[in-house]
Amino acid sequence: MSEPFFKSFVTENMGIITHICRAYAANEEELKDLIQEVTIQLWKSHQKFKGNSKISTWVYRVSLNVCLAINRKKRIDTEPIRNVDVEDDVDHTEREQVEMLYKAIRQLNESDRAIILLYLEKKSYQEISDILGITVSNVGVKVNRLKDKLKVMING
Repeated sequence: MSEPFFKSFVTENMGIITHICRAYAANEEELKDLIQEVTIQLWKSHQKFKGNSKISTWVYRVSLNVCLAINRKKRIDTEPIRNVDVEDDVDHTEREQVEMLYKAIRQLNESDRAIILLYLEKKSYQEISDILGITVSNVGVKVNRLKDKLKVMING
């Protein structure tokens, strides 16, 4: 993969990378650091990608693995991320709701966090299964339990 192609590739997949990293970052600075680490790991490992899965599946897997590895080394606080641009056109109430959701997601254990992030990205149960290496039926059960758990965590 040439450097210009890699830059384009990272730009095209920045939404995936940012989405995963946001759930593991305690603040904006940590978010930037995680994104940088994921980008470095994608560059280091791009030659290992054999094309046996979708490229987006590989990006999700690398992003999750980097975030999980860093999280294991340094446990993060569960403070909400402040001043992170979710989207410019999202109104204040939606931003607060998104922050509450990410705060709740950061309180989940690592595997549950990965499952719910992929679900929120509208990945199919099969894609989640492929990325995480668990059965499709297990994905379905866990997604339903996690949705209920998050509702309780957010609404009390």
